[in-house]
Amino acid sequence: MGKQSRDKARALREARAVIAERRGRRRRWAYAGGGVVIAALIVAIAVTLVDAAGQDRGGDAAAAQVLRRPAPATEAGALAVGDPAAEVTVEVFLDYMCPFCGRFERTNGGEVARLVRQGAVRLELHPLSFLDEASAGGEYPTRAANAVATVADRAPDQLLAFHQALFEQQPAEGTSGLSDNEIAELARAVGVPASVVDTFDDRRFVRWVAEATEQAFAAGISGTPTVRIDGTKFDGDLYTVGPLTRALTAAATGPQ
Repeated sequence: MGKQSRDKARALREARAVIAERRGRRRRWAYAGGGVVIAALIVAIAVTLVDAAGQDRGGDAAAAQVLRRPAPATEAGALAVGDPAAEVTVEVFLDYMCPFCGRFERTNGGEVARLVRQGAVRLELHPLSFLDEASAGGEYPTRAANAVATVADRAPDQLLAFHQALFEQQPAEGTSGLSDNEIAELARAVGVPASVVDTFDDRRFVRWVAEATEQAFAAGISGTPTVRIDGTKFDGDLYTVGPLTRALTAAATGPQ
């Protein structure tokens, strides 16, 4: 590990320690009902990381105070994909290390993407990072969500393909997750320009990911995956092809 990588890792650890001490609480998660459930809200989310390579530590700390939002980010902390005029909005709250999110994506991701391409549905992805603690110190959910936010900001046409690729190669919980190089390779493989991939290490949107995670939990999200259609939680089967598609289609066509 090079000096730059060590500095980034150290900055993240220190930021998390400070926030945990200030808030005096810990977050917990558990499996229940076919999903990952948060038993206590966020505590130690790091909002300070090295902002750009080559700066000294003092400069890094100052730069990290700036909250940068990806271009398609909504006020609710989501990444919007598709036609803003679509009849239906579907929100998906997920963590890139959540195994149930992977199962949902592999089952329904293609159908949702199809409806987005058709203009029938607008997708709002909420990438959360509460499973950083299940990443063996690798902070994989934060790193993956930051990369996704970067693609959304600078190469939005490749966002869905990159999102799907991360779940196709989803690492197991309890591991450090994919390396930065592996995340970059997945991005390049789906057509994300090298000039965009090269900025992943800037960690430009780490603070946005942390704050979006807190915002989701404050809004009542208690587990992942959570799917909402036009603001109403979808309580149907998330792991079988059909129920969600029918619900989205019905919402788009209205009462018959």
